[in-house]
Amino acid sequence: MEISASDRELISVMRQYFAATADLETLKEHLEAARQAAGEAIGVFYDPRQNAGHATDLQRTHRLRAEMVSLMQRAETWGRAALAADRQDGSEAEAEPEE
Repeated sequence: MEISASDRELISVMRQYFAATADLETLKEHLEAARQAAGEAIGVFYDPRQNAGHATDLQRTHRLRAEMVSLMQRAETWGRAALAADRQDGSEAEAEPEE
């Protein structure tokens, strides 16, 4: 089975998406454990302006989420293009006269 360059790009995007998802989940677990250990309120702990000790990790969670949105938008764009191409191929096949 041959994989097109477009398919390879989609696979790469999805791998990046799942890696970012795993990183985010690990980071969230770490932060929540730290919050519970500190006994801090959610609103205070997760505000990088009020929690300088974890500000870098908190900002990283925002970057990971933004990256995930961007990657999913790329995958959706690929999917729409593939669907449009499939529809175009289908309509051309219907337009061809049968012999």
